[in-house]
Amino acid sequence: MSAPEAPTAIALAGPTASGKTAGALALAAVLAPRMPVEIISVDSALVYRGMDIGTAKPSPDELAAVPHHLIDIRDPLQAYSAAEFVQDATRLIAEVRARGALPLLVGGTMLYFKALFDGIDDMPAADPAVRERIEAQAAEQGWPALHAELARVDPATAARLAPADSQRIQRALEVWHVSGRPLSSFHQAKDRAPSAAAASTALFSLEPDDRAWLHARIAQRFDAMLAAGFLDEVKALHARGDLHPDLPSMRCVGYRQAWESLYGHFPPDSLRERGIAATRQLAKRQITWLRSMPARQAIACDQPDATAALVRAVLARLDAPAP
Repeated sequence: MSAPEAPTAIALAGPTASGKTAGALALAAVLAPRMPVEIISVDSALVYRGMDIGTAKPSPDELAAVPHHLIDIRDPLQAYSAAEFVQDATRLIAEVRARGALPLLVGGTMLYFKALFDGIDDMPAADPAVRERIEAQAAEQGWPALHAELARVDPATAARLAPADSQRIQRALEVWHVSGRPLSSFHQAKDRAPSAAAASTALFSLEPDDRAWLHARIAQRFDAMLAAGFLDEVKALHARGDLHPDLPSMRCVGYRQAWESLYGHFPPDSLRERGIAATRQLAKRQITWLRSMPARQAIACDQPDATAALVRAVLARLDAPAP
């Protein structure tokens, strides 16, 4: 078997709190003498402005150390889809390479990585008129009734959605009304085309050998967020008056639990426990996604030399001989 061709871009994935930011900055510093590096964020929460503490957004110093992209590009009132990410990331990879730099894609939103590497279905765009009709129907009948309607036209999608999951029920019904096809049929499509840029991207992942190590890191990070003023950040978002808990931004892990604790039906003293539990569930899903990506090269992030091992692995791939 011939040696793999040297990649023209590097991707670094991993569950939350696995050390992706530190690893990316270390890579950029080591590679600086041979080529500049620009980081492309692969994170559905970092796109939002004003959501800094709860997303563990890189600090101003970290952002200044290496050029970053796809951070602070949306207001929390706006959505940002996987299709938009693929379009933006593909464009940025080409632009970064044209500048003679190495694109380094870093993040934990596995849906974005899968969409980039495996392709994405050509689902219909949002239709404001159809969405307005669905919202009016929900206001009259309630979302559980619309969930029942979805179960009749798209049982596969309805089976994985809670009856009160308004955002996803709305989108699934919208796709049905616009295209005449159930949302699940798009997910099953076999004619997806991966991004051309993804073909020459090497994927590395930070994964713990001991899940307890990651759980401890998650707890430490959540405590640090609370100490840094996370609740004040959520209060400021709520004070805007135009945000609500069904928005994708406010459904981000941590923000959803904080919103519910401050303005919902949960006592504030339950936030730490619920926030840590939700983050651990997120990490579990992220690891499951990663294990479905056979092309990745896993690095044990809970080992003392994890950063050095990551750097060695990336350098070895970049120094691969040309075909």
